[in-house]
Amino acid sequence: MIAGAAQWGTGYVTDIAYMPGYYPNQSPLHLHLACLLGGVKGVEITPETPLSYLELGCGHGFGALVLAASNPAWTVTGIDFNPAHIAAARELAAEAGITNVRFIEGDLATLASDPIARDIPEADVVTMHGLWSWVADGVRAGIVELLFSKVKPGGVVQLSYNALPGWQSAIGMQRLLREAGQRLANRSDRQAAAGMEIVRGLADAKALHLRDNAFVNSLVEHVNHAHAAYLAHEYMTAAWRPCFHGDVVAALAGAKLDWVASAQLLENFSPLMLSDEARQIADRFDDPVMRELIKDMCLSRSLRQDVFVRGARRLSNAERDAALGEVMLALLCVPDKFGWEIEAPAGNANLERGFFGPIVERLAEGPQRVADLLALPGLGRRDNPAEIVGMLVGSQQAISVLAPAASPDASARRLNAAAARRFVRADNLNNSMALATSGTGAPLSCPMLDLFVAGQLQDGAPPDPAAWANRLGADHPEGERLRLRDFLDRLLVERGPIWQRLGALPSA
Repeated sequence: MIAGAAQWGTGYVTDIAYMPGYYPNQSPLHLHLACLLGGVKGVEITPETPLSYLELGCGHGFGALVLAASNPAWTVTGIDFNPAHIAAARELAAEAGITNVRFIEGDLATLASDPIARDIPEADVVTMHGLWSWVADGVRAGIVELLFSKVKPGGVVQLSYNALPGWQSAIGMQRLLREAGQRLANRSDRQAAAGMEIVRGLADAKALHLRDNAFVNSLVEHVNHAHAAYLAHEYMTAAWRPCFHGDVVAALAGAKLDWVASAQLLENFSPLMLSDEARQIADRFDDPVMRELIKDMCLSRSLRQDVFVRGARRLSNAERDAALGEVMLALLCVPDKFGWEIEAPAGNANLERGFFGPIVERLAEGPQRVADLLALPGLGRRDNPAEIVGMLVGSQQAISVLAPAASPDASARRLNAAAARRFVRADNLNNSMALATSGTGAPLSCPMLDLFVAGQLQDGAPPDPAAWANRLGADHPEGERLRLRDFLDRLLVERGPIWQRLGALPSA
């Protein structure tokens, strides 16, 4: 570790940069849907709306950049504590020529009272991914102060965090990993790897608090495939701790924020989450925070994705349905690959083919308003737009868009190409990224491999899966390169038309 890093980092990991990524639940279009499903007014967004978006803990800034490139009318601001992150984000913005984004290095514990805060625009939407779980109480207090001063009335805040009681059986694992790692290695990624080796050893030795623990086992399995930077930031921060939902709600009340919904849309449908018996108990309470505690007690929900509004304006059922009817959806798969069964804690849900079949076929032609989908002949029922939005977007088979796609503009093409050059490596092809788009306002979430392939195609070059596989798998055996080539062939067939239809590639 660089001398002095521990002091200025105040226990937060600063010697290893966080990995770049895009998390679709941070999209204002997605958060608008969550608000509507929660029965409150969402974000006013049109293609021309000059929306102000603020991301706290933006890391490399890729998520902020891909939203800015996809929405030229927006003002996008990213803030991070680590100057290496901000330098990388500014460099990528300059390389891609994205001018409607700004990146600020700042300490969230004190930023609200810093003179630089005067230049941060009031925000329609603020997002934070993971940050709340990793920072000390003073930083959390500073975040609330900043939200109080910078979130517009009616503005939306998204906050994801490690949740209790889901994490309670693995709190000891994290503490063991961090303490052992700090004593066995220097750099934080190596500390995480060394600590996890001790966790595995004690699990094999049948340590009481590690053995027969399904959640710990799932975490260990995840670690076996996770990026080193993720492990360092997830497990090696001094202030790491999971939270009860009610405590987060109480803290954000200091910024006049009301909890309204989960950004994981399916979680807003209680019949999918809870048994009949558990729902009967939950229904005894009017307090939504109490109902969420009951839900958390019944689910293995280790990560919460909470949506708050500063001044929630409640909608009648008719108002909510009218607003959902105006939502435009785009299909993210070819119809042959559509999944008709949704896994849910209360039992898998089968999507009715007679109802959803015509909807999927129409969406395969291009983005459609929900009201127009409900007007298709032969559906049989037309009174529940929340079902269409919740099931299609919640199952990650559709996204909300502002308008039909346009051919990718220069900003989107430059960012996609620059991100592929900068981030794609053979060891990170499954990392969650996105393609900037034009017209729809919605980046296309994708693995890193898709970013690479789209970058190769966007200037009209003919596809060459064999050459791509040899390039990406240069250090791997021939058999692995052949399997990668076959995968790339399938990817072109299944994903290429979607990239064209939704504004990430020019139409054929």
